[in-house]
Amino acid sequence: MDRPLRFGLFLAPFHHPEQNPTRSLRRDLELLVRADELGYTEAWIGEHYSTGHEIIAGGDLFVAAAAERTHRLKLGTGVISLPFHHPFVVANRAVQLDHMTMGRFMLGVGPGSLPTDSRMMGLDHLQQREMMVESFEAIMALLTSDEPVTRKTSWFTLDDAELQLRPYSWPLFETAVAAVESPVGPQLAGRHGAALLSLAASSGPGFLAMPRMWSALEETAAQQGLAVPDRARWRVCGMMHVAETRAQALADVRHGLRQYVDYNTRVSGKVVGDPLADGTAPGAEASIEQLAEGILERRSACIGSPEDAVEFIQRLVDNSEGGFGTFLLMLNDWANPEATIRSLDLIAREVFPIFDGSSAKPFAAQEKAAAQRGEGAHLSRLAVQQATERYERDTSPAAHPKP
Repeated sequence: MDRPLRFGLFLAPFHHPEQNPTRSLRRDLELLVRADELGYTEAWIGEHYSTGHEIIAGGDLFVAAAAERTHRLKLGTGVISLPFHHPFVVANRAVQLDHMTMGRFMLGVGPGSLPTDSRMMGLDHLQQREMMVESFEAIMALLTSDEPVTRKTSWFTLDDAELQLRPYSWPLFETAVAAVESPVGPQLAGRHGAALLSLAASSGPGFLAMPRMWSALEETAAQQGLAVPDRARWRVCGMMHVAETRAQALADVRHGLRQYVDYNTRVSGKVVGDPLADGTAPGAEASIEQLAEGILERRSACIGSPEDAVEFIQRLVDNSEGGFGTFLLMLNDWANPEATIRSLDLIAREVFPIFDGSSAKPFAAQEKAAAQRGEGAHLSRLAVQQATERYERDTSPAAHPKP
């Protein structure tokens, strides 16, 4: 990759129902503060209404709270499920957050991933991608048009609608469309010059679809007569827990790996984040070691050392057929909070430099100094010798005769 790879977080979140939900939400905010300090560049916050695990119902509300606690971290909705909201409200709240964060807000959108959410709202889950397209087109018109917007669909109406405020960001804050394997997301992003969020890019369907995701975006942009999209705006998401050794990482995930696998194979009904990638339940008799072995065999997530993390990310870079801009670490409760923070810290210290180029200059300086070691050692000895001789000469009795 010619461009430096950036690192961010994707917070669904995934918290087992046995945990105190109030404390879980507070801990999520604390984690973003720590990520801001460690140099992660962005974080995307989910929106869900069922299953008891992904307990943030208002990603935009969470963004507002996190923005008051962080300084540099860009914050995005990951994602607003557009069929659940009127597009006029989404556009207005996005502009407000852009002003409140002074340009650190990003609008991420999607169709809604949990069928259990759709069912409780009386929506046809099979129609939600079409609804997402209708809504996003209306939102982009509201955000970019100088004229009032009027349109009517089967589920929303805009009647001479216009926003009270222009965005704080010029010409517009970052917008992004989520996708796993369907071409709908990349095509929608390509039509409107939006970024792409590739969720579950390391698991089976997402990994296989990844190379054609950006191609679909580029082809659609070309059909619209838009400039070639910048791959730096492509975010690719994967799951990872890192410790000093692979053995320690495996010991760490004994904390919550079983609960997470059970959720994704028995409860969620979605592919995103499925560590086994084939949708089959591993069975209650499976040990933690067997669960981890299945994940590592499929390479759908990384549980290991910093070296394992580098190999995992490089595999995604290679699979992208041209690179991407940001690797998003999808957070989970595989490990306890302390081990999770250590993982983020270790990734920042030992994995960031491999991909962002920050270690190149220090290594080059080290090698240059090593190549000049002999000459440098000689000059150091000579300098000490000269200083010693000067001292002895200046302090000798001959230099200070008695009157």
